[in-house]
Parts: sequence; C-alpha cells; structure tokens
Amino acid sequence: MLGYIKLNPADNVTLPRIEKAEVQTLPEDVLPRFLEAIEGHPFASVYFVTVFTGLRKGEVLGLTWDCVDFERGTVLINKQLQLDRGSRNGYNLVSTKNDKPRRITPAHTVMQRLWQERARQAECRLKAGELWDNPNGLVFTNDFGRHLSPDTVYKAFKRIVSDLGLPDLPFHGLRHTYAVNALQAGDNVKAVQGNLGHHTAAFTLDVYGHVTEQMQRDSADRMERLIQSISG
Repeated sequence: MLGYIKLNPADNVTLPRIEKAEVQTLPEDVLPRFLEAIEGHPFASVYFVTVFTGLRKGEVLGLTWDCVDFERGTVLINKQLQLDRGSRNGYNLVSTKNDKPRRITPAHTVMQRLWQERARQAECRLKAGELWDNPNGLVFTNDFGRHLSPDTVYKAFKRIVSDLGLPDLPFHGLRHTYAVNALQAGDNVKAVQGNLGHHTAAFTLDVYGHVTEQMQRDSADRMERLIQSISG
C-alpha cells in the first residue's frame, strides 16, 4: 500500500485449505438419557439451562439474577465469568465474547428451572448465614454463594457424557445441541442467530449448514406433497 515494492510476494502463496471442524452434539436419542443422568447432580441446572438456551459456559456461569426477568420470561446476556490470574479469586465478570448484550426468551420450562434454582439458593443462604458470599448476585453458585469453578463444571460434565458413551463431546457441544434442535424444530435462522449471539445469520448458517441442508430437503418434500395434492 505504501508503494515500496511493485509486487506483493504474498500474492502467489497458496493458502492451506481450511478444514471445518465437525459440530459435535448430543444425539437425539441420547439427550433424554443425558437429562436423566444429570438429575440430582449439583450442576444439573447449569447443564439443563445450557442445553436449552445455547449459552456459552462463561455466560451461563456469569449469569446474575438482575438479568433474569421472570415476569416477562426473558434473560439478558451481558457478561461472562472469565479467568483472571490477577484477580484475588481468579475469576472476574467481563463483557460477552463480542461485547454485544442480547436478550433471549427461553422456553417456559427453562424459566421454571431458574425459579427452582433461586429457591434452592435461598435455602443455601439461610443455612450459610454470615458465611454467604454472593456480592454479584450470581444465579449458579456453591452452597456458600461463591461462583462455580468452570474447570470443575467441565470435568463433571465430561464424566457424565463419558458414561453415556460420548467421551469426546466438549462442553460446547451443549450449545451446538441447542442450535441444531432449534433449527430442526423450525426456528427462524435469524432468531437462532440472536439467541446464540452470532454476528450474522450467515455465520450461523455456515456453522450449522448440515442442519439447514436437511431443512431444505424437508421443505422440498413439503412442496412436493402440495404439488401432488393440487394436481391429484
């Protein structure tokens, strides 16, 4: 751009082919078993909310009660719990990945789950007394109000899915599971993009292209049935 050389030597470079990582999800037949396996687990609500909202791990662990509106049935996602080695407790609440807050409207059962978590937390607070320590109003805490360790939540998740025969499924697979199920259920791609916090719907389509291809085939089948009903 400065004109120091006439030709850009990088123009003739052959770029390596970008291999898209395969999206890993909880298979449809395994999801009910997963939900059964987490019941009674200390992190059950964390996993439940994640798989049915698509929140990132830091977002669900950084969720605060002031962002949960039970009256309107919405949840504001405006921060995440992130490792900070310079912090006294090792973690801080910071802005979301793309610095853009988003408001989602979870399923009614998800909001019920959050209500149950608030009741459970109130009991823990009474038992803990002066030891209770939740200055940020976090939704998901231990019995003394302190934030959950992302590493501990992750390791517990890996043990659960390993027992289900899915040892390679990452925690992010819960987010992918939400997206795939939402698209297959017929949700608008724009709505799914907004819930996931993606910059564009094009990015969502690119990540979950294999799902939208099946949706297109289903659409073609529906159109074929319409044609047959009209012509028949």
